[in-house]
Amino acid sequence: MYVRERENQWILSCALVLEECVMSDKQRVLDALQRMSETAALEEISEQIAIFAAIRRGEQAADAGRLTSHEEVKQRSVAWTS
Repeated sequence: MYVRERENQWILSCALVLEECVMSDKQRVLDALQRMSETAALEEISEQIAIFAAIRRGEQAADAGRLTSHEEVKQRSVAWTS
């Protein structure tokens, strides 16, 4: 029985990931709003939308090939701290 439960959990988590991939930006925001407290302040809501926008810009940059390797980031951080 334990194996079956683990399989069901895995299937559910895969379905949630797939759903997240096909959600529109509007749907992601609406979903986040539904999970927020009824007393959420406009600042909290605005911050959540800003986070989604930043993530979307990062995804678009990655899709366009505008990436920085881990090694390059390490080299830059050494230069910043010395």
